[in-house]
Amino acid sequence: MKPYYQIPIRDCGEPLVPIPLERFAVESLHPYEKLGAPYGKTSPYHLRQTVLEALITAQHYLQQRCPGWRILIFDAYRPVAVQEFMVNHTFAEVVRSQNINPATLSESERQKIWQQVYKIWALPSPDPLTPPPHSTGAAVDITLVNEKDETIDMGSEIDELSPRSDPDYYAQELHLPYHAHRQLLRDIMQKAGFQRHPGEWWHFCCGDQMWAWLCHQQHPSQRFIARYGRVAGD
Repeated sequence: MKPYYQIPIRDCGEPLVPIPLERFAVESLHPYEKLGAPYGKTSPYHLRQTVLEALITAQHYLQQRCPGWRILIFDAYRPVAVQEFMVNHTFAEVVRSQNINPATLSESERQKIWQQVYKIWALPSPDPLTPPPHSTGAAVDITLVNEKDETIDMGSEIDELSPRSDPDYYAQELHLPYHAHRQLLRDIMQKAGFQRHPGEWWHFCCGDQMWAWLCHQQHPSQRFIARYGRVAGD
């Protein structure tokens, strides 16, 4: 159970709205659609209205500091069915990368792999009290591109199952640019009202349970609730 699931949800009913992709950088085909994730007619490039406005503000802050740079949107809204698909896909990828025959896995071996998977993936929970963050429309996975449309090297890939995903992994490697790039990303997003996932340099949220939980960690005397739950109709 993720610690942020203890946060109550009082959904404000704000709609999902399409992200104006011309204002950002995106991959030409969504990374999970390439894998066959079951989006159906739903576009992943949606966010709640206020979250989108905050993301546009973050990009404004970025361009003040680095003219010509843009936020690259890797992933945004993710239906629970897509969350389940990606969790299972990641499990299979771990098995494949370790040259394991899945038919011979013991229950304890299987659980160890699931522990790896759930270090960065939320449970595809159908419970409205514990929605996956991306299924609320209030979470976004992002990186940066420069004025030449070159993706900025952050020292690891988005969704990478390794210690390098930790936002502060390169904090002591002062001769490398990765930590400075991650800090730039964090700074512009936090200034716009987002919170960063403690274990993922690319994941930011605004208004969901994780956001409220992280706000409470910073301000223990204050009470925070989530204003976005699972998107209606998902």
